[in-house]
Amino acid sequence: MVQFTRLFVSLCLIAASVSSPTKRTAAQVEADIAKISSQATAWDKDIKGFPDSGMLGFLKIDLAAESLESSLKTATSDVKANGALSEADGTTILSEVQAILPVILDALARLTAEKPSFAALLVPGIPAVVLADLKALNASTDAFANALLAAAPVRPSNYARKSWMADLISAGRPGASVNLCSDWIMDEPTNDR
Repeated sequence: MVQFTRLFVSLCLIAASVSSPTKRTAAQVEADIAKISSQATAWDKDIKGFPDSGMLGFLKIDLAAESLESSLKTATSDVKANGALSEADGTTILSEVQAILPVILDALARLTAEKPSFAALLVPGIPAVVLADLKALNASTDAFANALLAAAPVRPSNYARKSWMADLISAGRPGASVNLCSDWIMDEPTNDR
């Protein structure tokens, strides 16, 4: 009975430590954003090298998109675990996010321009993989943007800044990219037949 009680208490302590999220810091969120920036730049570089890079280039683009999606998910979790940001941290993080947006927009514009090149690789399903990457990045970026907006400092003097942040993120996120890449979606097979 004593062993059972010890085991039960130990399991309860382990469950309590696992179930309560670890508090993250704004510095961790900034590190996450730096990683996202690095991966977005690598993704953009891989896209710039396509179609000259051929099938290997497509694989690099796909892997870079998956890494970027994973980092966005980690950053989302860390923002949520951090809670509300201070005004100084919010301003810093907003600036860091703003710096990434031109890179992402460039990558998305290039993806749209290179759609015929992806289809020309003569391997069935490559455009569908690119579309799946865009949709996954859209979902991850939406979640990240929503977490950032929820954590943004909300003070009467910051309402305009929070609104501007929402506009900035929605203008540059891959969620908006699906609109930029609408021809990817228009060619998506449907099950209506």
